[in-house]
Amino acid sequence: MVTIVGAKGNQIQDVKTFFHQVSILSTKYDILIQAIDADYVYGKSHLISAVEHAKRAFEHKTNSLNALELEILLYASGERQIQKAIEKIGVKKGTEKIAFIFIPKNKRKNLDDEGNQILLDLDFKRDDKVLEGDINTLYRFGITKEEIYTIDERMYGDLLLEKVALVDIIK
Repeated sequence: MVTIVGAKGNQIQDVKTFFHQVSILSTKYDILIQAIDADYVYGKSHLISAVEHAKRAFEHKTNSLNALELEILLYASGERQIQKAIEKIGVKKGTEKIAFIFIPKNKRKNLDDEGNQILLDLDFKRDDKVLEGDINTLYRFGITKEEIYTIDERMYGDLLLEKVALVDIIK
């Protein structure tokens, strides 16, 4: 089962150190962890869709990358190339709001305890409000005014879901 949480913390000063800590915690808790700049997330459904597409790519052997967490990043970004995905939605120096995706490597159902401990270990505090996107999220993601104004505000999240799904086509 996938667990998605939002978190706030101090600005990331050293990205390499941050991801080294994430790697250590991933091994310690036997959990796959992906961290994404929450300013580019439009709700949990955006990330759930990215995870489902990435898993499906592995099942059908159409994955572009050898690591599920990187394949998730591709789909979540709506990009075909990992470098562009990292530049777009990856955690960077100065990032202070992060969306964490936790996927157990075994069949555990609930990752709440481990997820909360990981946040503490990384000096972050859970705040799922950072996952709530707005019109500025769409602009940061590269969606145009024309695209945005063709639909009702209640469907803004669908624009990102469409970008996630389009990765299968542009691969």
